[in-house]
Amino acid sequence: MVLANMTYLYFKDPALLAERRKRPGSDNQKGWDAVMLRGIYTLAMAWLVVLPLDAARFHWSPPFPLWIKVAGGLMLLPALYFIQRATMENTYLSTLVRIQDDRGQRVISSGVYGFVRHPLYFGCLLMMIGAPLLVGSVAGLLLTALGTVGLAARIVGEERMLRTELKGYAEYTQTIRYRLIPLVW
Repeated sequence: MVLANMTYLYFKDPALLAERRKRPGSDNQKGWDAVMLRGIYTLAMAWLVVLPLDAARFHWSPPFPLWIKVAGGLMLLPALYFIQRATMENTYLSTLVRIQDDRGQRVISSGVYGFVRHPLYFGCLLMMIGAPLLVGSVAGLLLTALGTVGLAARIVGEERMLRTELKGYAEYTQTIRYRLIPLVW
C-alpha cells in the first residue's frame, strides 16, 4: 500500500510527496500535532513489529477462524482504495496538521471526500483492523484500539483548526456530516 502510494506521488504529485516528507515540527504545524505525530509514528512501528511477532513467530494469540481471516483480508481492499483515492484527490494531504498557505490550500469535497471528511484516516482504520484479523493477532488489535483513540483525538484537533483557519471548511462539515465512520462519527 505504501509503495503504491509513494510511486503515485513520485510521478503524479511531487509537491505532495515533498509535503508528506516534512519532519514533525516543521513549517506551521500545530505544536500539539508534532507531539501526537511522533506518538503515531511510534505506535505504527510497534504495530508493524508486533503483528508478525504475534502471528508468525511467537503465536501469542489463539488461532482465528478462517472466516475472520477472510473478512480481515477483504477489509484491506477498501482500505487501499480509500488511502489511494484520498491521496489522488487531495494534493494538500499533508502528514502535518497545518494550513498550507504556501501551496494555496482549499477544501476538497469531491470523490471520497464526499463520503467522509477524513477518507485517508478511514482507509487507515480499515487497514489497522483488517491486517490483524487477516494474520490472527490479538496484540495487533489491541494496538489498533489504542491507535483508533489517538486517531480520533487527532481528528478533533485537526477539525478545530480547519474550521477556524481554512475558508469553507465549516460549510463542508455541514454538507458531509461524518468525520471518520459513515453513519457513526
